[in-house]
Amino acid sequence: MPAVSHHRDTPPPRTGSSETETLRAFLDYLRTSIAAKVEGAPEPRARTAMVPSGTNLLGLLHHLTLVERSTFLGEHVADWQATFHAAPADGVADVVARYRTAVGRANRVLDGCTDPGAPVPRPRAGRPAPSVRWALVHMIEETGRHAGHADILRELIDGATGR
Repeated sequence: MPAVSHHRDTPPPRTGSSETETLRAFLDYLRTSIAAKVEGAPEPRARTAMVPSGTNLLGLLHHLTLVERSTFLGEHVADWQATFHAAPADGVADVVARYRTAVGRANRVLDGCTDPGAPVPRPRAGRPAPSVRWALVHMIEETGRHAGHADILRELIDGATGR
């Protein structure tokens, strides 16, 4: 049984006077939480499947990186199931850095979005972009769901808890 390590939880944001500010604050809160959950996880356990589905910490963050890039940058993903597996050569620091880069690029796109009902300004031929509102809510749901998975996986790996 791993040693139990409890960390102080970071409370949810209490910010945002507009709908978009509120949604972005909650998304950034979840993004920070999952990156922190993966950061510092021991190799090779960070990529080891801890549940029968094959889910692992690195795979979750790799997947979220591609969801960010698809949703906000318009990048095409041919095989979503494959996104749940980081490359064998990628370590924890690589996957976390790539995620943070994708989040930074996504936030730069969002910085130019003032109307939550307008489409996300992303290039993607043949497929209309979702509204900024839809994209933010989708990313909150997606990131929150996988952050919960990461909480459980990290606790199974080394007992670390908290956000």
